[in-house]
Amino acid sequence: MSHKTLFLQQSYIDCTNQYTALLEAPNLPLWDYVILTASNEEQAASYRTQIQYRLEHHMIPESTHYAVLPDPDGKRVGSGGATLNVLRYVHENAGSFENQRILVIHSGGDSKRVPQYSACGKLFSPVPRVLPNGKRSTLFDEFMISMSGVAARMNAGMLVCSGDVLLLFNPLQIDFYGKGAAALSIKEPAEIGKNHGVYRVDSEGNVGGFLHKKTVEQLQKLGASDDQGNVDIDTGAVIFNSEMLQALYQLVDTKEKFAAYVNESTRLSFYADFLYPLASDSTLEQYYKETPEGDFTPELEQCRTELWSVLHPYQMKLIRMSPAAFIHFGTTKELRELMTERMDEFYYLGWTSNINTNREEADFAASNSYVSPNAEIGKGSYLEDCMIRNKSQIGEECVISGVTLDGQTIPAHTVLHGLKQQNGKFVVRMYGVSDNPKEALLFGKTLPMPLWEAAIYPVCDSMEEAVHQTLEAWREGFPIREDAISLKDSFNQADLSALLPWQEKVSDKVELEEILEAIDRKENLTRLVEQMRDGISERVKGELLKEAQRLSETELDQFSRKIRIYYVLSCFEEKYMDSCFATISSGILAGAVKGLSYDADAKMGKDQVTVNLPVRVNWGGGWSDTPPYCMEHGGTVLNAAVMLDGNCPIEVVVKKVDEPVIVLASADSGAEQTFTDISSLQDSSNPYDPFALHKAALIACGVIPYKEPVSVQEITKNLGSGLYLSTQVINIPRGSGLGTSSILAGACVKALYEMLGKEVTDEELYDRVLCMEQIMSTGGGWQDQVGGLAPGIKMVSSEPAIRQRITCVPCKISEKTRKELDERFCLIYSGQRRLARNLLRDVVGRYVGGIEDAVDVLYEIQQTAVLMRFELEKGNIDGFAELLNQHWELSKKLDAGCTNTCIDMIFHSVEDLIDGKMICGAGGGGFLQVVLKKGVTQEDVRKRLREVFQDSGVDVWSCSLA
Repeated sequence: MSHKTLFLQQSYIDCTNQYTALLEAPNLPLWDYVILTASNEEQAASYRTQIQYRLEHHMIPESTHYAVLPDPDGKRVGSGGATLNVLRYVHENAGSFENQRILVIHSGGDSKRVPQYSACGKLFSPVPRVLPNGKRSTLFDEFMISMSGVAARMNAGMLVCSGDVLLLFNPLQIDFYGKGAAALSIKEPAEIGKNHGVYRVDSEGNVGGFLHKKTVEQLQKLGASDDQGNVDIDTGAVIFNSEMLQALYQLVDTKEKFAAYVNESTRLSFYADFLYPLASDSTLEQYYKETPEGDFTPELEQCRTELWSVLHPYQMKLIRMSPAAFIHFGTTKELRELMTERMDEFYYLGWTSNINTNREEADFAASNSYVSPNAEIGKGSYLEDCMIRNKSQIGEECVISGVTLDGQTIPAHTVLHGLKQQNGKFVVRMYGVSDNPKEALLFGKTLPMPLWEAAIYPVCDSMEEAVHQTLEAWREGFPIREDAISLKDSFNQADLSALLPWQEKVSDKVELEEILEAIDRKENLTRLVEQMRDGISERVKGELLKEAQRLSETELDQFSRKIRIYYVLSCFEEKYMDSCFATISSGILAGAVKGLSYDADAKMGKDQVTVNLPVRVNWGGGWSDTPPYCMEHGGTVLNAAVMLDGNCPIEVVVKKVDEPVIVLASADSGAEQTFTDISSLQDSSNPYDPFALHKAALIACGVIPYKEPVSVQEITKNLGSGLYLSTQVINIPRGSGLGTSSILAGACVKALYEMLGKEVTDEELYDRVLCMEQIMSTGGGWQDQVGGLAPGIKMVSSEPAIRQRITCVPCKISEKTRKELDERFCLIYSGQRRLARNLLRDVVGRYVGGIEDAVDVLYEIQQTAVLMRFELEKGNIDGFAELLNQHWELSKKLDAGCTNTCIDMIFHSVEDLIDGKMICGAGGGGFLQVVLKKGVTQEDVRKRLREVFQDSGVDVWSCSLA
């Protein structure tokens, strides 16, 4: 990177940072007035809409006074007349020019050389970079940023700029607190200066004269180039101090005076009529001969005589800014080249060929445009504010702006630009990229008049029809037609109020596609949302909701997209997180209930059945069994069934009762209830219902129907008796982390099937328990119930699917390894009940949101589970213990709430006695598990814990593999 580039890059960054600070701290020096000039009231109204949009989105300082002034009475009064109109406006509002810093941007041209910007004005034409707030920049935004530092570098006065030139400079190089005027210039080689206006400086550092489009030799001969062959190029930016402003205002301080200076006949030029008299070498005789903006008239000569007497006594200081540069948005051809071929020249400004588009190929440029994946875009083409749908084909080096294409073919080197008219009709203007609208040529064909004035474009009822009709007119050679319209008239009759809504509509379409593509790629959606600093529009929200409602919950791809749409929406409105989890639950439930059926032929085969099951300890892969992760990737878990004090503490009793009733009991809580009404038995989704699990078991096993209104009397008649179902978790505190609730559900299913004399496979058993959990809307995974139902140490896994199918493979552990593990494995109760947290929502939400830490950890813990199995089957308990430690670190990474000060202190207090440590379940309380060092006993650990924690409840619990 060159010294100049580096300087301009840092200056650009500094200006952006300073401008951001201005937006947040309006007490910093800023412009009192920012005034734009416009050619007519319609253009002015469009500019005001743009200003208001930026105020509403906090993109410009709110304490500045903004105004847009059209030429009075719709007459073209020239840039000088527009400047006098500004002076009158400021004086009427402020009373004087003292203490006022005014920024004026002349932006009232027709933009004949880039007709696509005639309507919006070059000032609001796009610049290929994204602003700090995520919006696409325009020349106006760049003006506001680059000029934000100038207000503090000058006294009261007015900075006047041309609205079609972007200046790159450092405001610290401006220092103007004197009288008169100051011209801002930049240093460039004479070879560049020959195509621009150049200042010639006098011996006192003031502007001596103006040189327009002189040859390199002439510039050297006239003394305009320095020893290095550089010249001072006119940037179009000039400062007038407040004294000068007052002097000029006195020429128009009455209605009569104003009318004499500001009119279509005089048509004063700011540059020819206001600046020439300030040059030290200027003469009145030559002043009269300076090329006017309009025609030479007696009124113009009279005004120049008076202007000379007012302005010539002042000097114009030359402020040389270097390093500096300017970018001129000149012709359509230059615009296309800038956007597609010259981006590398401006990479240091953060410019890029693709801004706010869903396709970012390197061979064409797009700004705020939706491009169908099926569309073909030619190399070097530039798209702007477009909808390119279906199989549209665009040739090479085209400029397409403000249109909707739907399968059409556009020839190479073509400009296509759409405009809505004030009467509600639409016009699509078509011409060659190299065509000059001021000339009578169109695609190489001679016209009877300048292209700007040729009535050749059809006026249609819709954009789509206008595209079609314009292409037809092109094929016919663009004949002049009475019912057609010209570039000039379609600009003058354009509905400028439709421009911003159309741009927002396109932007919304791009944003919608960007969101959906990010969802389908399962990207980090939180990061995506953070980039949407202003949120999403109601249109995008509505389209996302419509798409979510369209999607199925039982097709995996559609399910995945649906839950992530709700996740994105929840980032803006919390209520949609409920929709996300409701979709997960209903998706699983829809799969689960497919296997539900009421078995009217079921009979009670025994008088009583009692089932006792062990609890489970989770070693590796926990959370990978949780929907929707397991549904999209499958899950892999290593766990073991363990007994406490030699007992299986999960107990379910099923027995016959004589009465035609169903009795449900919870021995833990002492609750018992007799049911005679089927509807109350079928209601199992209330998490506070002490019998929700019992009811879900009856439904899942087909003892009672899921929804059908069959009476309890009929059910018990079919069964052959009434039914009593009781559950109990013996001597285990709640929130243990040992999977008791799910294992209790497994015990219910096992007991009911045994009572009914039904033989089922292990896989069918697991499936019924999964079904139970979904009926209860608990939302958890499948490892707990399998951990208790299947004995010993096992690897449990599933394949990606909405309806999970569980595979359980016992680990082949030698008797020696099993004996060592029983001796070294130890459970520690933390003395604290695990508190209910929004844990499931947090972890699952982070996964659904694509947050890398969560996604990566869920993958790594499954790898760890497989490695644990390998070490156990090899008899390497030390290796297993080290993997347990690694898993503990991963668990904390996935959920920081799985530990706390008490848990950390327990582990720390026995650190020298253990080789491995891990929580049970989700952690945050309940039981902890450790692998002891060889030679350390459970009694050694118990003694240490009691030394530290006394009688607080922290203790070792005797356990053994079941």
